[in-house]
Amino acid sequence: MESTGTVLRELRGAQKSAKGVSLYSRYVNRPAGRVFAAAAYRIGMTPNQVTLLSAAFTFSALAALALTRPAWGPAVLVYLGLAVGFALDSADGQLARLTGRGGPDGEWLDHVVDCAKMILVHTAVLISFHRYFDLGSDAWLLLPLGFLFVAVLTFCAGLLREQLGKSAARSAPSGGAPAGPVSRLRAVALLPADYGVFCLVFLLLGDETAFRTGYAVLAAVHALFLVAFLGKWFRELRALRAD
Repeated sequence: MESTGTVLRELRGAQKSAKGVSLYSRYVNRPAGRVFAAAAYRIGMTPNQVTLLSAAFTFSALAALALTRPAWGPAVLVYLGLAVGFALDSADGQLARLTGRGGPDGEWLDHVVDCAKMILVHTAVLISFHRYFDLGSDAWLLLPLGFLFVAVLTFCAGLLREQLGKSAARSAPSGGAPAGPVSRLRAVALLPADYGVFCLVFLLLGDETAFRTGYAVLAAVHALFLVAFLGKWFRELRALRAD
């Protein structure tokens, strides 16, 4: 079997484009996923098994968030579970490209896990708010519900944009415009919308006020990104309309 170093080199050559990817995903999550993918390859795991392992880490962290009183110790554990789950979410695709064992079933499973994660992370915050936080007003319970709405709508609209774009590209004549260069400014601007950056807010769980403030700020930022993304995606799809 190939050495770990050889596998890592092959994985570096099988990366997806960095276009439209934040600095966190490009320089933190993808490299971490590459290490996990190499380890999974060495022990003979399939991409779907890596996806399920990612789900196990993520959902365990969310169960701890919902069922454990917030404190600094649990905060670190919740963050680590979410961060490792996110890195493994990158590893499954990298392993699939390395081994050629990807397929519609794997893509479907990956999207199902991602959708469940988007729903459950904000549901777990809602449960934690209700069970443990001294909120002062029940209006705070609307915050995770609003964040949940924004997250799911962004996920579904982005997925539809991707699939409809692929469908239009298949039916269009060949020889489309080449992809533009990777923008570092855009990669920095996308940081607040990156799931890996979002996971960092859970390190504040030891302080109720700090966590609520950080979570509320991210909710507002994600809402602004949603408005911008919806307008951008609509214009892109309208430009693909057949004459």
